[in-house]
Amino acid sequence: MKKRIINIFGLKFVDTDFKYFDKQLKKKSNFLVFPAAPALTNIKKDKEYYISLKTADYALFDSGYLCILLRLFKNIKVTKFSGLKFLKFYLNFLYKNKLSLFLVDPNIDSSNKNINLLKKYKLKNFSNYVAPKYKRFKVRDKKLLKILNKKKPKNILINLGGGTQEKLGAYLKKQIKFKTNIICTGAAISFLTGEQAAIPNLIDKLYLGWFFRIIFSPKDYFMRYFNAIALIKLLLKNKI
Repeated sequence: MKKRIINIFGLKFVDTDFKYFDKQLKKKSNFLVFPAAPALTNIKKDKEYYISLKTADYALFDSGYLCILLRLFKNIKVTKFSGLKFLKFYLNFLYKNKLSLFLVDPNIDSSNKNINLLKKYKLKNFSNYVAPKYKRFKVRDKKLLKILNKKKPKNILINLGGGTQEKLGAYLKKQIKFKTNIICTGAAISFLTGEQAAIPNLIDKLYLGWFFRIIFSPKDYFMRYFNAIALIKLLLKNKI
């Protein structure tokens, strides 16, 4: 499958497959984001978030909700590029190519679980960093930047919440002094470690991961996706 760039809200979404990224990740530095539908509704309110998405080399169709809306309201069919499936591919990619990885995690508990996961994937050359609580705007981390410029990992995986990780990724891309892949898959790793309920393959294939989240934890996700209805208005207003 060849890549197809689809411009949505001025953002470069790519419709492609894993084979493309197997080559792309080997060739050069990449900054990849997997924006969730609820987070995309904030692009008008949160300029730094919007700019961080524009800074990315590619945005991928992780959101089944967005894929469904594109088909219904714009008659555009795209292939869902699940952050969960990408992460499985990515960890195997790192193992096969013996590449170094640097994790940015939200807390110590998650970090320990993520490290155990990397060991299951037989990764050896990795480091981790527990991020502080960043301010909503102007996400900056000089301590992290100093560590990265010293270690120079070939890959950086940011496992923070949407709206924060993209800002940190954009900041690092501009400030680091070496070539590296910066990947923002957020909570995807928690499905592999068991911190969140694993999404069944069939549900993911049907683009209903968002609905599964609501059923599993309505308190956390119902209002989040209900508010994402605003994305319909944004899509109708914007030419794609």
